Formats: sequence, C-alpha cells, structure tokens
Amino acid sequence: MDKIGLYIHWPFCARICPYCDFNIYKNKADIEAALVDAILADMKHWRTLSGPRVLESIHFGGGTPSLLAPKNMQTLIEATKNLWRVRGNLEIGLEANPKDINVESLTAWRSAGIERLSIGIQSFNNEALAFLGRDHDGAMARQALEMATSIMPRVSADLIYGWSGGKAEILQKDLQTVLASGVTHISTYQLTIEQKTAFGQAEKRGVQKAVDSDGSADLFEQAIAILSESGFDQYEVSSFAKNKDARSRHNLLYWQGGDYVGIGPGAHGRLTTDGNRNATISALKPQDYIVRVSEYGHGIAEQEILSSEGWAEEYVLMGMRINAGISLSRYKQISGHDLAPETIKQYVDAGLLSLHGDRLSATPKGRFVLDTLCHELLA
Repeated sequence: MDKIGLYIHWPFCARICPYCDFNIYKNKADIEAALVDAILADMKHWRTLSGPRVLESIHFGGGTPSLLAPKNMQTLIEATKNLWRVRGNLEIGLEANPKDINVESLTAWRSAGIERLSIGIQSFNNEALAFLGRDHDGAMARQALEMATSIMPRVSADLIYGWSGGKAEILQKDLQTVLASGVTHISTYQLTIEQKTAFGQAEKRGVQKAVDSDGSADLFEQAIAILSESGFDQYEVSSFAKNKDARSRHNLLYWQGGDYVGIGPGAHGRLTTDGNRNATISALKPQDYIVRVSEYGHGIAEQEILSSEGWAEEYVLMGMRINAGISLSRYKQISGHDLAPETIKQYVDAGLLSLHGDRLSATPKGRFVLDTLCHELLA
C-alpha cells in the first residue's frame, strides 16, 4: 500500500447525456476558481491522512474535466507533485470530449502535464451519437482522434455498444475507424440503463433504449474478436491495450485494490491505514463541497471503515475484472477465511474460472457471466 493514486472529479458538463448517472451538473465557469481552491485545500488534508506515499497516477475525471482551464490543471498537478513522492513514469490522465479537442487545447493540456488523454468518442455513427445525446458528430470524432494522436503520448478511445438499433455493422465500422486512428488503448462499454437517468425514465414508459442481454453479449463477443485480431490485449473486461505501457495505471489501482485519493464534488476515495480500509465520499454539490472545505478543511461528507467482509467483497468484485484476477491468499488476509473452495472447483471444472497457484481469474468464457460468478463466489 505504498503506492497511491489521485482522482480529481470535475463535475461540470456542457450537456447532460441521457444515459449518464455520474455526479454531474451544467457547466458553471463562474465558480471554477473557488472550486479549484477548495480542491487544493482538500488535497492537503488527504496528504495528512495518507502520509508520504508514492504517487502512481493523477486522473481528471467527471463530468467533463476538459472544460477546466489548462492553467488550473497545471496548478493542481504541481500541487500534487509537491505533496506526494513522484515516480519516474507518473501517469497524468484527462477525460475529454471531441468537441473540446483542437490543436490549441491539446498543446495547452500537454504543457500543463497531461500525458494520457481518454476521449469519449462513443461512436462515429451520427445516428448513434444523436441517440446517445452527444454534442459531436462522427467527423468531429475522427478529427479529434487524429489531432490527439499527433500530440499526446498516449490516447485512449471510449466506445459504447448495445444501444437500441445498434447493429453489428455499426460496431464493426466504429472499431475499424478507431483502430485506423493509431490509438493504443480502447475501452468498450455496454449501454447500461440506470433508473434515475433520462433513458431509465424512458424505459419505465416502455421505450426501449438498450438491446437485450443476448444481443449485448453478441456485440461484446464481436468487439473482443476484432480487437484481439488487431493485437489488442483484453487486460480488463472493458479495456483493451496494444501493449503493457498503454494500460491505464490509474484504473489498475482500482482493480487491484490499491489506495486512491478522491477529491472534488462526489468523488469516492479508498485509503488503507493501520490495517483499516477507509471509504470516503465527498459532498455531492459543488457549492456544498466548497463550503465544507472552508468549514472543516476537507470535503469528505461520508466516511466509514469497511468491515473485513465488505473489504474482501470489494477486492473480489474489482479484481476479477482484470485478466490477472485476484490473489486467494490476499483475500484470506483481508477476510480471515478462504474464498469458497467448492464453488471455485465447480466453475473451474465448468471452464468459467481459471486457477493457477494463488491466482484466481475468469476465463474468456467466464467474463460473459462475471457478475454471476462473483455473486456465487461471495455467497
């Protein structure tokens, strides 16, 4: 637990996508300075909690953090480097929308210290983009990728599949286009309907927004086949990397059960101290977060020490997503007992789980039913 990552949540978006259930709000540039000051103060509090860890990554997420002024990105990055020890190949990532990408913005982000750009392409198909409520079209997405790969050292593209009407031909064209761009990391996400979103409300009225589970599985299988044939390694359920250096080190901290600081409105954090796993959530609304930092010196609104069972469950749910899987001895160290040996044997025999020494992982076949497998293991 010597390593630590920093997640900075920028909660503003120019447009609220109908499928998104993140903690987001319509963009308010007038409070940017006050929110940046609050994040800086919150950061100092977290440094006191964590002690002198080695900083593995800084990740700007959201929301749409590409709306944040580059000078403020640089201020936050430099402050972080001054608080924690920095490793030689520090990952500094930014999530961005195609509409915010141009040569000027890319150059400014690079100067601020950003070295990994994750672009919310979602699709190159204009029908799909309109359906998903995006504020860019296919041509803009292609131009954004072309510019980003020419300036940024590492670029990742996000794609969404499984929307109602989304055919295999569209996904194939999307994958071929993104592969031709030269990106070294691709994330493919199934459209998930969350109850409180606009899509969730529409489905309650009987308007279908996502394909059924069988159709989604077919598309998932198609994506795996195309990306694998192109030399991409599926190192996590939804994540494909051209090589090891292209992997998201920040996300790997999550999946491997590492520690990370969660700063900004609604950000979640995990910090292990004195053998206890602390889970935190910051105040949700931007103004509430600013006020809380001003009054208490930090933005944490909810905090709990996870039980050994809660910690172990989280370790399984996150760790089974990656192809390296989990350590059974680590699970026992956290929970105090072995992880379901009879269940493991049952699903190893069925070809859904793989057991090599201390490591338990899902097979390619098992990844299609991963939620069920984890439920059975934890039951």
